[in-house]
Amino acid sequence: MKTRETNVLKRRLRSSYITSLISISLVLFMLGLVGILFINTNKISEIVKENIGFSVIMKEGIKEADILRLQKNLDATRYVKSTEYITKERAAKEFQQEYGEDFVNFLGYNPLLSSIEVKLYARFANTDSVAMIEKDLKNLEQVKEIYYQKSLVHLIDQNVKRISAIILMFCGLLFVIAISLINNTIRLSVYSKRFLIHTMQLVGATSSFIRKPFLYKSILHGIYGTIIAVSLIVLTLFWAEKQLEDIVKLTDFTSVFLLCLILLIMGVVINLISTYFAVNKYLKLKTDDLFY
Repeated sequence: MKTRETNVLKRRLRSSYITSLISISLVLFMLGLVGILFINTNKISEIVKENIGFSVIMKEGIKEADILRLQKNLDATRYVKSTEYITKERAAKEFQQEYGEDFVNFLGYNPLLSSIEVKLYARFANTDSVAMIEKDLKNLEQVKEIYYQKSLVHLIDQNVKRISAIILMFCGLLFVIAISLINNTIRLSVYSKRFLIHTMQLVGATSSFIRKPFLYKSILHGIYGTIIAVSLIVLTLFWAEKQLEDIVKLTDFTSVFLLCLILLIMGVVINLISTYFAVNKYLKLKTDDLFY
């Protein structure tokens, strides 16, 4: 009879252990996915911003040497990622290829002007920075005008800020939910062992002695849960890369490693704190309260 009861108790403890581990793993997995989403949202926004540029239209009659000198000066600035010199002939050829009209033969001359296509670094690809750069370049005597789509720059700038704020809020909300779920899971796990805690107290075990194996197991739970969560995240990343390989390369090993390290710390710390308070609660309960 005692053997049967012992086996039932072991099955319940094992079931409680597995349930707790799965719950922690899934919560950390969801946190990791949101972290990956946040990292790659910033990466995608940087890619989009760094494709925003403007054309520096040169005045008629400016020597190529002067244009190349200006291009070199632009390349040396802290806000320019890349530049490309577009000659009048190349501009006419690209126009003809795009619209299928040979306007040079029709007009008898090439009305297009030479230009320098400028791409900015992501942190400078916003409305205020572009306006400041435009003002500086317009003061140069060889520059006729600066052309770029102001509405597009403003729209991308606003949407990137909005999306980043929404994802950040979602991360915060999910973090609170994760703490709550892990805490409740651990409390239920400790609740199933409340009589064991009370029995150890009856035979004279100190609070620190009773607490120690629970805290040790909580550390192992955090580590095992993180390993499972990280494995699921890596598998998800490999799958996502195959599906989205033409859009953006998701794997950034440094960011993923840091994220996994954060998940490990979170998993262990949250488990430790929740276990500590849950065990303390049952250490202070009277015998009659254990049945409620």
